[in-house]
Amino acid sequence: MLTGQLALVVAAVFLGAALYINVAEQPARLGLDDRSLLAEWKPAYKRGTIMQAPLAVVGFLLGLAAWWQTGHLGWAIGGLLMVANWPVTFFAIMPINNRLMATDPAAAGPESRAMIRRWGSLHAVRTALGFAASLAFLWASLA
Repeated sequence: MLTGQLALVVAAVFLGAALYINVAEQPARLGLDDRSLLAEWKPAYKRGTIMQAPLAVVGFLLGLAAWWQTGHLGWAIGGLLMVANWPVTFFAIMPINNRLMATDPAAAGPESRAMIRRWGSLHAVRTALGFAASLAFLWASLA
């Protein structure tokens, strides 16, 4: 079924992007000095949001559509895991994002570095949600 396969592809793309951030981009940026770290994080965050936020919504909608078409619970579970990225972002990550975005790179220091480290840890939750959604969609597609 095409809808379900598209849901799986979207979840896998989301997972790949989130995983890349956690295993490549975040460790690389943490090697920068505090000012450069914050200056790099700001545009990377904006670009990542433009990509990952729609993927979470599309994965959710495709998962629900596949569930409606087939009745297999795996599609609904995967869709809900995809959309769970939104409340995680709004309630856990957004306060840090807002503080970092309001910080001038010239004022960067140990506090902004600690916030970016915390941001990376919280972003790993999004990676885990993408992984779990991908597994749920894979389970449903193999059924």
